[in-house]
Amino acid sequence: MPILEVHRLDKSFTADDEKITVLDGLSLSIEDGDFVSIVGPTGCGKSTFLHIVGGFESKTGGELRFNERPLGPPGPDRGMMFQDHSLFPWLTAFGNVCWPLEMKGLAKAKRTEMAHKYLDLVHLARYADLYPEQLSGGMKQRVALARLLALDPQMFLMDEPFGALDSQTRELLQEELQAIWRSRRKTVLFVTHDIDEAIYLGTRLIVFTARPGRVKADIGIRAEERTASFRKSPEFFTMRSRVWDLLRDEVLKARALEER
Repeated sequence: MPILEVHRLDKSFTADDEKITVLDGLSLSIEDGDFVSIVGPTGCGKSTFLHIVGGFESKTGGELRFNERPLGPPGPDRGMMFQDHSLFPWLTAFGNVCWPLEMKGLAKAKRTEMAHKYLDLVHLARYADLYPEQLSGGMKQRVALARLLALDPQMFLMDEPFGALDSQTRELLQEELQAIWRSRRKTVLFVTHDIDEAIYLGTRLIVFTARPGRVKADIGIRAEERTASFRKSPEFFTMRSRVWDLLRDEVLKARALEER
């Protein structure tokens, strides 16, 4: 049974007396346990779609159902991770991971145990007492990931969470995220501009059209274990070529829209 069903989703707004349609009749179905990578040209509505699913932005039309019920406001069933880590600067790494556990009403001893567990899972146990300003960009994103795990939502909504990181840190975090997903099998919607990242992480890859965003392609990817060698395999390069062929025309359309 799908965990998320989207039927003819529309999103538009008015700017300078002009109606701008961001999403137009977008429909898709997400199964429980899917890791869905979403790629598309700049401005196609990928992040807007994620924010609507998270309950942070309203839709203009259409229907979304989560666990067979109309999608509600933001809640602990859907956890968001942004490109900006969004950590509380006045809290340590430990305090940031404790925060959702405190919101859940867990006893202090249990919060402490679980926060240390999640920091250890992202290899930050020794940095628990440091504040965000004392951490590197990659470390901040690891803390944000640990906080998301502590929230324990049914669905992870991840909006280019590794986009601002250097390539080496990014690949290591991709491997960690993939390992965590395999152990927990949470449903993930992962927006990215990086085709390689989308293929490496996803069990499905959805290509959006240029604005207004619609689903151009929905591609299944074998859920075999993603080792470093997967990035060098013929299957990976074949998939990359296929996705770029689908995406290239949409990128050119998006560029033409920008130049009008």
